[in-house]
Amino acid sequence: MTGDVQATFCATLVDEWVRCGVAHAVIAPGSRSTPLALALADRSEVAVEVVVDERSAGFVALGIGLASGHPAVVLTTSGTATAHLLAAIVEADLAFVPLLAVTADRPPELLQVGAPQTIDQTHRYGRSVRWFAEPGVADEATAGSWRSLAARAVAEATTGAAGPGPVHLNLAFREPLVGEPGELPAAREDGSRWHTTVGRRTVLDRVGAERLAHLLDRPRGAIVAGEGCGDPEAVLDLASVTGWPVLADPRSGCWALVGGAGHGDADPDGPVVVTAFDPILRHPVAAERLAPEVVLALGAPPASKVLGAWRRHAGALEVAVDAHGRWFDPDHRAAHVLHADPTAVCRALACTLGEPDASWTAAWRTAEAAAHAAIDEALATEDLPSEPGLARIVLGALPAGSSLVVSSSMPVRDLEWFGRPGADVRVLANRGANGIDGVVSTAIGVAVASRATRAATAVVVGDVALLHDSTALVGLAARDLDLTIVVVDNDGGGIFSFLPQAEALEAGRFEQLFGTPHGVDLSVLATAHGLLTVEPAGADDVATAIAACAGAGGARLVRVATDRGANVDLHGRIGALVAERVGAALGAG
Repeated sequence: MTGDVQATFCATLVDEWVRCGVAHAVIAPGSRSTPLALALADRSEVAVEVVVDERSAGFVALGIGLASGHPAVVLTTSGTATAHLLAAIVEADLAFVPLLAVTADRPPELLQVGAPQTIDQTHRYGRSVRWFAEPGVADEATAGSWRSLAARAVAEATTGAAGPGPVHLNLAFREPLVGEPGELPAAREDGSRWHTTVGRRTVLDRVGAERLAHLLDRPRGAIVAGEGCGDPEAVLDLASVTGWPVLADPRSGCWALVGGAGHGDADPDGPVVVTAFDPILRHPVAAERLAPEVVLALGAPPASKVLGAWRRHAGALEVAVDAHGRWFDPDHRAAHVLHADPTAVCRALACTLGEPDASWTAAWRTAEAAAHAAIDEALATEDLPSEPGLARIVLGALPAGSSLVVSSSMPVRDLEWFGRPGADVRVLANRGANGIDGVVSTAIGVAVASRATRAATAVVVGDVALLHDSTALVGLAARDLDLTIVVVDNDGGGIFSFLPQAEALEAGRFEQLFGTPHGVDLSVLATAHGLLTVEPAGADDVATAIAACAGAGGARLVRVATDRGANVDLHGRIGALVAERVGAALGAG
């Protein structure tokens, strides 16, 4: 083999990754990773993003995988740089997002001898990865395994038996680190990838479908549709046949069908998509009257604790379905857990279930309409920007075909509680580990994955989450991305104001430990990074500001200033009005 062996090894990995469909790489600068960084940058088929902070880089790669379904490579140098990928890898693991984490390492002779920037990187991410490989310093004698290594990494990250997730390759490189690749080991002549795999999944045959239908054959059922629920059309078709309401998480994709295509509000005889289930079920009498006999849970559960409590107290027979084999049963109540394609399950059940209870469907339709009318009524009196108000209008303010990344903590809950469905916007969130770290970086990754189509991307994030991920703003203005960052700035941790600590502790102690006001001028921070900042003054200005920024393109920041105390009060008023209106509509008082 002529040429530098390390360079040839890296060029082979990248060539095979391209054959496997890898189109993006996120590189955190460093010296030891030079051979692979050069190999990635030399391929025009791979779009390279350079991100100076490894923690941010990991979440950018995560966002690419979240948006596209294909793994991106994230590359770091050796030492503590590798430790900064852990949060993104944990999220990718729990959220089943494909990711190729590649860490450069020192060669064996530099380990455990005090060489600089050297730590133990073997199994650095433990059980959070689908597969770990450490092939050692590249050797010409092992060239026959290089393509297999690359292809298996992609297969394990996408279609392995454990479902999509992160893979870790720890690659040792010896100086000199710059070299020219020689002839690459032979690839498949037909241009296909070296390995192809098919993930493990239960196939629901006719007999299995009939047994499942027999279990679920009750007139008063409910479908809980979360992220990973399958084709929203199939979900709503099943709802049409059964008369069951679809309690839909914003990430389910079902929200976009409300009010269109014969679904939701546009068809009074069509299926009922319930998006205000959290405020509806806070009314105890309504929750009792709407208690189901069976629950079909598709994909990941929504964030709502109220929904979870309602399901526990209903005592209904529950069937949980997930395509990736995720075990979603936090209350340990599911009678049956299916590792199957939710779309196939819905279509099979739609052929076997029937005889809906019209009064059951009508009660849910009435409750949903009353709840949304009450939310609109409550917000109509608000002159200043508010967090529920932002959640109410954000989807409609974005162009059709946009992606919205929603931060954990309050933004994802507010959207679930108060959001208005009907917009053609994809909703994404890091709900694997439910952390607030890396949210802006994840949105950058989503925008990178959307760059070819120029579809707009927006992110709703709290001020603390933005500060957690402020290194994501470095170089953002020059990235040629269409990203609108909407930051809710209440100068601290707003979600804690809803917890018992807020009432139990003296105000000063609560602010010290939980409110944690930071005093950072976020507009100045954004300006320092070259981002145009808009600060809407009134409630009616928020949607206009978001629409203008999303329509203008580029990276911009909309700062929505709110007050934590006023936010708690507003949530309470909305909840009380929804309870009053829903109770009256259902005759529940």
